[in-house]
Amino acid sequence: MAGKDIAIDLGTSKIKIYMAGKGVVLNEPAVVAIDLINDEIIAIGSKAYAMLGRTSERVSVVQPLCHGVISDYDLIQYTIQSFLKRIMDTKVFMPRVVVSVPCEMTEVQRRAVVDSISSTGVRKICLIKEPIAAALGADVNIAEPHGCLVVDIGGGTTDMAVISLSGIAISKTITVAGDVFDDAIIKYIRFKYHLLIGKRMAEEVKIAIGSVYPRTELIRHRIKGRNLITGLPQYADISSDEMLECLLEPAMKITREIQRMLERTPPELIGDILSDGIIVTGASAQIYGFDKLISRKTEIPVRIAENPAECVVLGAGKAIAFIGNIDKKDYGALNPLSDVY
Repeated sequence: MAGKDIAIDLGTSKIKIYMAGKGVVLNEPAVVAIDLINDEIIAIGSKAYAMLGRTSERVSVVQPLCHGVISDYDLIQYTIQSFLKRIMDTKVFMPRVVVSVPCEMTEVQRRAVVDSISSTGVRKICLIKEPIAAALGADVNIAEPHGCLVVDIGGGTTDMAVISLSGIAISKTITVAGDVFDDAIIKYIRFKYHLLIGKRMAEEVKIAIGSVYPRTELIRHRIKGRNLITGLPQYADISSDEMLECLLEPAMKITREIQRMLERTPPELIGDILSDGIIVTGASAQIYGFDKLISRKTEIPVRIAENPAECVVLGAGKAIAFIGNIDKKDYGALNPLSDVY
């Protein structure tokens, strides 16, 4: 009995699953809680994320994905199996799957992704590179001989690529992304306020008042943590200008990488990009002023895609329609899917 085809976005921060005919049916944090004494998994997804920074010594909360690649094969295999069982209507399922992966992956990393998913009982696995999926999710017609530059700023990696004729002309993957922004906030608060905060609090601050470009109106947010000098609980009210101070450096690393990519882009394609602009996707693209910063430094219009956090999984969902044509070798049948297993 064949199940409905699905698309999976294996993100460092979140795992999203799209089901044909239903849309995005699962959006869960990519974290797992483990009982260290019994070596058993006690929670995954949202339940495990709620334990982050609040566990006893016997419980460890870990991320099975690091910088867009699998760091713990057994954990990610169990996580995917659990999520698939949660969304499937029947115990007998053999769907075809489209999985988004970073542009620059080794064969070993690619095989780890395929093996972790194939063990769940799927009948065909197709890989799609994240910038292509993001472009599809942003409603870009990638099949035309027309260049577009897509920058996907995720949790563990930033993938950028110039796309034309359903393929990638030039691409780059860097490990400066949402997690680096969180770490920058933690270090800044520790240095300026002698206050130790956790990853969850840092992410909350980033979402609330994160800025990489000056705001017209100053806003504040209260953070809570432990004073490193007294050891006592303490809170501090920080401003969006302070967030600009600590987030600008990692944001500029991404921007400079975009500039280097433009320098290596063929002239015909860069002319298309100049007229159409740069498309930015990913959850971290929602940090205030990212589009303005990139536009100012590159002198090219920048557009944040609608629903940027789900662009990759939505694009991978659209690519399900190409699975049936993957074996066709007819002229003109350009397929955005890169590998089939």
